[in-house]
Amino acid sequence: MLINCVAYQDGRKLADIPVADISEYVARKDAFVWVALRDATRDELQIMQHEFGLHELAVEDAGRGQQRPKIEEYGDSIFVVVKMLELREEEMHVGEVDIFVGPNYVLSNRSNSTQDFLGVRARAEREPHLLQQGSGFVLYALMDAVVDRYFPIIDALEVELEKIEERIFIRGSQQDNIERLYELKRKVMTMRHTVAPLLDAIGKLHGGRVPAVCSNTQEYFRDVHDHLLRINSALDTMRDTIGTAIQVNLSMVALVEAEVSKRLASWAAIFAVPTALAGIWGMNFKHMPELDWRFGYPAALSLMAVVCFSLYRRFKRAGWL
Repeated sequence: MLINCVAYQDGRKLADIPVADISEYVARKDAFVWVALRDATRDELQIMQHEFGLHELAVEDAGRGQQRPKIEEYGDSIFVVVKMLELREEEMHVGEVDIFVGPNYVLSNRSNSTQDFLGVRARAEREPHLLQQGSGFVLYALMDAVVDRYFPIIDALEVELEKIEERIFIRGSQQDNIERLYELKRKVMTMRHTVAPLLDAIGKLHGGRVPAVCSNTQEYFRDVHDHLLRINSALDTMRDTIGTAIQVNLSMVALVEAEVSKRLASWAAIFAVPTALAGIWGMNFKHMPELDWRFGYPAALSLMAVVCFSLYRRFKRAGWL
């Protein structure tokens, strides 16, 4: 679905133009066209391919979707895939934006995402001295908007991790903690699979040889690269912390099981004494002198009670009971 189709010249908006006139404006050397699509169909992409002269392999990737974050060059144009992340009802949703950039055009197609870039366009139009740099600055503005939206997600994941850490030493909460930690780890890994490839790819847009459309905006892409480094570092730290928290929870489970085992072993030892004595005196052999003793029964009970009480006190002092 078409969202916007706007022509710009010298950093200022010329007009909203129909799709059929795109090729006419793209042919101008002093103007560029910025088109935004959402969940574009194959037919819409083919129309845009005809108007902009897009490479067929890039169009094929955009139509297929579910691409790995990447930046690819096709002659004097580049094709960029960036993942858009959202936390909705504590679930991580992954969308995608495919961006085609040439000397005189920018085409973006957003799919599987409720986020939009209306604020990006408004910001760019408020800064004509930057928009005057052409399609390279628009690409930066789009990528910067996507990356900046990663930071609130990082903050939300860190808050969730802190809440789980506060419950680690609460007895009986370990199983729930482990389930929540593994769910959090899944979100972190999803985000890392989004950030790490983009971090590697964006190095192509600053320093050394860069595509011609980005030659005047290298310092801006370096800033995006720095943001991605911070996010990637935070994800690595969070992943290590989650691993440590899982080990601590498992250790707490083992400690609880050890406590239970000690209690069971203590009571088993206490009850083993009367069981053993009763077993000995219950054999009913003919020549057992204790059986004929008048005080044998109370003495046996007293002996059992004394030994059991002594063992109980011993285990209590040792902390087993």
